[in-house]
Amino acid sequence: MSLREEKFFALASIDYQGKSTKDLRRMFRKSLKTGVHGLCASPYEEGQEPGDQLSEEQIRRRLKKMKPYMKWVRSFSCTDGNELIPKIAREMGIKTLVGAWLGDNPEINENELENLISLCHDGLVDVAAVGNEVMYRGDLTEDELLDKIHYVKASTKGLDIPIGYVDAYYEFQERPAITDACDIILANCYPFWEGCDLDYSLLYMKDMYHKAMRAGNGKKVIITETGWPSEGTNLQGAFPSEANAIKYFLNTQKWALEEDIDVFYFSAFDESWKVGGEGDVGAFWGIWDKNEKLKY
Repeated sequence: MSLREEKFFALASIDYQGKSTKDLRRMFRKSLKTGVHGLCASPYEEGQEPGDQLSEEQIRRRLKKMKPYMKWVRSFSCTDGNELIPKIAREMGIKTLVGAWLGDNPEINENELENLISLCHDGLVDVAAVGNEVMYRGDLTEDELLDKIHYVKASTKGLDIPIGYVDAYYEFQERPAITDACDIILANCYPFWEGCDLDYSLLYMKDMYHKAMRAGNGKKVIITETGWPSEGTNLQGAFPSEANAIKYFLNTQKWALEEDIDVFYFSAFDESWKVGGEGDVGAFWGIWDKNEKLKY
């Protein structure tokens, strides 16, 4: 055996040997204070879920908490009050990646797209995302999604707003027609969801990012989601914990700053409704808890 501890810890980007929970929390606060590129908006309060009407007050309150730590915010929908996120963000001087949520309901899809286009014309959108993980879920066919991407591009022609589509990094390799239709590659990169051990997760995410870059063939790539849950059931070698969530955040931020990678961290707040689709870990991806208290 030829153990090289310095090589092992280099895989994690930062040497955490001997760090207590208190030390990790201190490191987290220091890193967060320096600021992140962007945060994924999580506007739903306890007891709410997608489809419920969001109030201006709750969006304004949550964005106010997020504002000191980010330059950009990412929203996922343009209906049910979510369309207020880019408006309020713009008032606060925050840049916006605005998404239209597409599913298998044609009426909802139409409302989402029309509202996204209106927000673009109102000058409230810096990057537009036509759908999120639609191919992954199988809600639309590839041709249906392409039609919607081209419709938004045609409807916002001359506004100089990059139009893209958000999905798992590998979808851009497997669906070149969608990749070609996008002005910008919006890739979700989650080592956790592929069962990766925390110690190797940064290398794993770098590989995800570079696969998206190769698929994009020179187009800008933004990591639109990445994160690590602080509680819940493990997925193979990926274990949720406070320590792992902090380490993943620190590693991600260090890499993003060193290599000038645009990353939207998932997510701002814990949201209990997410357990339905993701199991118990779904409720614990936030930097703040469900009561809007900083977790670490």
